[in-house]
Amino acid sequence: MAKQEDVFKKVVSHAKEYGFIFPSSEIYDGLSAIYDYGQNGAELKNNIKQYWWKAMVQMNENIVGIDSAIFMHPTIWKASGHVDAFNDPLIDNKDSKKRFRADVLLEDYCAKLEDKAQKEIEKAAKRFGESFNEDEFVTTNARVVEYREKQKTILERMAKSLTDNNLADVKALIEELEIADPDTGSKNWTEVRQFNLMFGTKLGATSESATDLYLRPETAQGIFVNYLNVQKTSRHKLPFGIAQIGKAFRNEIVARQFIFRMREFEQMEMQYFVPPGTELSFYEEWKQKRLNWHLALGLGKENYKFHDHEKLAHYANAASDIEFKFPFGFKELEGIHSRTDFDLSAHEKHSGKKLQYFDNERNESYVPYVVETSVGLDRLFLAIFSNSLKDEVLEDGSERTVLSLPPALAPVKAAILPLMKKDGLGEYAEKIFDDLKFDFNLIYEEKDSIGKRYRRNDALGTPFCITIDHDSLIDNTVTIRDRDTMKQERVAVADLRRIIDEKVNFRTLLSKI
Repeated sequence: MAKQEDVFKKVVSHAKEYGFIFPSSEIYDGLSAIYDYGQNGAELKNNIKQYWWKAMVQMNENIVGIDSAIFMHPTIWKASGHVDAFNDPLIDNKDSKKRFRADVLLEDYCAKLEDKAQKEIEKAAKRFGESFNEDEFVTTNARVVEYREKQKTILERMAKSLTDNNLADVKALIEELEIADPDTGSKNWTEVRQFNLMFGTKLGATSESATDLYLRPETAQGIFVNYLNVQKTSRHKLPFGIAQIGKAFRNEIVARQFIFRMREFEQMEMQYFVPPGTELSFYEEWKQKRLNWHLALGLGKENYKFHDHEKLAHYANAASDIEFKFPFGFKELEGIHSRTDFDLSAHEKHSGKKLQYFDNERNESYVPYVVETSVGLDRLFLAIFSNSLKDEVLEDGSERTVLSLPPALAPVKAAILPLMKKDGLGEYAEKIFDDLKFDFNLIYEEKDSIGKRYRRNDALGTPFCITIDHDSLIDNTVTIRDRDTMKQERVAVADLRRIIDEKVNFRTLLSKI
């Protein structure tokens, strides 16, 4: 645990030191769980958005993108169920005065059980070597079976209690398991109560005439209320999808773990409209498609797993999370949900407007069903950033910190580094910079030794360093250094654009999906 905490602290520290993420309003002592993206963070974030948008919209002929408003008619949130049901179970520790989500306390307890099961599996794998049969072991080993059965029992009971709004049983379960405040060890808990997560605001010139509004807690409803407009103007037949990237706001009970859980965050969502009765097959299809999209990033297949929901949201008939192994354990990265026709039917009822689709093949009108894919942009940023940050010991015994981001996502694609400013090297380097800047985001550096500049760009995640020396003035060649291999190669200046593009173009990711 201590090692995980150290890794996470390093992630947070590196993000600030290299201009990726800053605490918001820091000179005024900040705001809890609100962060600003710095110059390099903004670039990385925008590149992640591009990767998602290209894969979701550009690569699918039947998916289009929109950008809906943050402020929406208040009845929308009544229709969607957010006014009545968008709650988290809240519990306080009487001794420490700290507030927790009751379901998260139970999920964290189950995660520890799974960690114990994994340790048993790892020990057996080491003991038996190549002859180890994991499938057989996990079904026959008494400890692993016990750990996983206990997990299943806890999660099923919690799901039923939350569905039935039996909050007393949620507290009883916490007490039976002797779950303590993770910081103080106190087991002195209050009753569990529901807490609505929406931020309220007002629209109007005066307080007397102002309309009560909410900051949107999700981007999906902006898609649903525009479904008919998009379908008619795009002339798409079912199945078709609508994608959106946008801000959402939730008054989280416990906002924690850096940018993993924030009160202001960004979502990348796609709602896929399908004929009734076909939704579960499309649900399975999109589960695999979305996993493939993540795997193309090269962060390691072992760092992903599916988690099927025991407790379904009020709108769903199937739901699963793609979980990622963050420095603090496996946590939700993306959700894939079969939302049925709940949203469109609810908006049809509350608005009095028909939101049906006429299916020529079926010769009937119906409200489409929906399959949703929803990934948190900030969580994805954290997954990529934390997985890419590494400390390496080199052959000569020296160490370096490298941020081995997927090259297409790297904030800066190449650093232009004249060996020195004088003797015309600076002017020649600037010409290279001016030629390549139309195609790539670059930085120009002439301060410090070339070794220090290499290390700085390794830590920044820059895929290439291009060094200009005196020979460059004679033969129009430069030294290009690869971030990951540290291999240096002499190449013609005329070939730089092609060499860089081959590695950093989005094609390198999209072709792997």
